[in-house]
Amino acid sequence: MSPTRPKRRPSRTILAEMARLAGEARGRAHAPYSKFRVGAALKTRTGEIVTGCNIENASYGLSMCAERVAVFKAVSEGLSGFEAISVVADARRPTAPCGPCRQILWEFCGNIVVHMVDLKGRSRTLRLSELLPLPFDQRNL
Repeated sequence: MSPTRPKRRPSRTILAEMARLAGEARGRAHAPYSKFRVGAALKTRTGEIVTGCNIENASYGLSMCAERVAVFKAVSEGLSGFEAISVVADARRPTAPCGPCRQILWEFCGNIVVHMVDLKGRSRTLRLSELLPLPFDQRNL
């Protein structure tokens, strides 16, 4: 994926709808061990939105974050050209994607908008390049 910057940022209305969908996905999370439920909604430039939730496993290393579930679902359905992702979690502050998720997002989505929201409605919106300033990508190979 090219690290190019999408031309424009999604509107507040679209980000709010993405957060709503991510919140719904969070409700489907399987987090019996950590109890930390996360939902994500990934939007293509053509308007399609794919959701994901975190899915834990007793062997913690096999667990999957909501962001990666959304990316892998989208890619497996033939979608590309992503514009933004919304992440919703119940935390004291809006929760950013973890390191592995940032790498996957960069690889498949490029410099997308990352909209992070907590359950009290507090949000923070950044470009992925702000969360992953020195990415490892095809330029390193």
